[in-house]
Amino acid sequence: MAGHPPGLRTLFFTELWERFSYYGMRALLILFLVLPVAEGGLGYSTARAALVYGTYTMSVYLLAIPGGFIADNFIGARRAVLGGGAVIALGHFTLAVATERSFVAGLVLIALGTGLLKPNLSSMVGSLYAEGDPRRDAGFSIFYMGINVGAFAAPLVTGWLAQSAGFKARLAAAGFDPRSSWHWGFGAAGIGMTLGLIVYVAQGARLRDVGLAPAADRARPWGKLLAVAAATAGFFTLVRIADLPGWTWLRSAFVAGPVGAILTFGFRREAESKRIAAVLIFFLAAVVFWMVFEQAGSTISLFCDRLTRTRAFGHAFPSAWFQSLNSLFVIALAPAFAWLWVRLGARQPSSPTKFALGLGFLALSFLLMVPAARLTGAGRVSPLWIVGLFLLQSVGELCLSPVGLSTMTKLAPARFLGLVMGVWFLADALGNKLAGILAADFTAVDAGRLAAFFLGQAVWVGAATLALLALGPWMRRLMGHLR
Repeated sequence: MAGHPPGLRTLFFTELWERFSYYGMRALLILFLVLPVAEGGLGYSTARAALVYGTYTMSVYLLAIPGGFIADNFIGARRAVLGGGAVIALGHFTLAVATERSFVAGLVLIALGTGLLKPNLSSMVGSLYAEGDPRRDAGFSIFYMGINVGAFAAPLVTGWLAQSAGFKARLAAAGFDPRSSWHWGFGAAGIGMTLGLIVYVAQGARLRDVGLAPAADRARPWGKLLAVAAATAGFFTLVRIADLPGWTWLRSAFVAGPVGAILTFGFRREAESKRIAAVLIFFLAAVVFWMVFEQAGSTISLFCDRLTRTRAFGHAFPSAWFQSLNSLFVIALAPAFAWLWVRLGARQPSSPTKFALGLGFLALSFLLMVPAARLTGAGRVSPLWIVGLFLLQSVGELCLSPVGLSTMTKLAPARFLGLVMGVWFLADALGNKLAGILAADFTAVDAGRLAAFFLGQAVWVGAATLALLALGPWMRRLMGHLR
């Protein structure tokens, strides 16, 4: 991290442990939901588990909007991160209690805490750099590598605790029910968040100039906070209604609304309005990306558990370990991407082009799964198919996600930075929800239908890639001098 502000190191390690907690839990979530009750799970059907999974992961990111607003107008990003982290840790420890009621309560607490922490930690990274600083994209790539160090280690730890025969045997020998191993995994994720909070507090002096609370004499917009909270609750309710039979047509509003706003803001003369239109185009592209990418924790997790061989060099391993592959590739490739953007300087591709590259690699990853799905008709397939999937997705992710974070901080008006970051995470929210909806159609018993499932999504993402490339010249005009 030489050559970057010292605060980047603090935020790097804080995010590392926060992501350890989140991805450690996510690696287990859908597998625990579908696990039979007799084996220690909740015994949900695949369709029900996928919708629960999608609703929960949507909530994690949806709550970033009020979380960003609270930080901007009331407590500042520094305090928001600290408070959010404490609530997340409490949520994970609640998951460690082996009852369905405590499990639901734990998910609610994690969603609330992440909504407060996630947008504000990222906005603090952006605040470390002045506008036009060429180190910004590289700084976000380094920060993104920290995310993936935590996300790489987490499934290895929590997956071993939850799924391995060795740990279950140790529990039984110690007098514990071996079926409770899943809750030990969830508890380990809480320890990760606690370590993140310790790092954040211990190194807080490096952040004394960023993330400060608004001046004490500034009026607090309680009415606007109520409106933001009501809008968030209303959106959540609308999405849940759209899950009901006969109401799925409401999902079209998720696209129609942003498109209408883009046309409204994009043809105004004010530079700020044009930037908002650009933000919304990036928003729609990100929704499409996360809709497919975030099936790693649902569709792909089930594919790994039910249809992929989980033995290497003569030894069995937990299927949750596949979830570390994406992060392993990002860790390996992130320094190269950070170096590349700095090396290219002003000659690097524009943000819209980077987004299109991200979508293109994502489309290729699901296209790769078409022949893999067909081969499942003859039995479990080689783990190399999953390795290829995550390699392609990781390249796409590095083209889009850290660049998206950086672009939002560049396009956002200073007084709305936290709120715009919340809007960015709303794309994650919708993408995660749609990923859950799509995962409800997963099947492990019909190879042809599963192949068509992957092919259809590859085609849609490919179409979105072409559309974004076509919009590139207009988007560059909307962004003005920014790239």
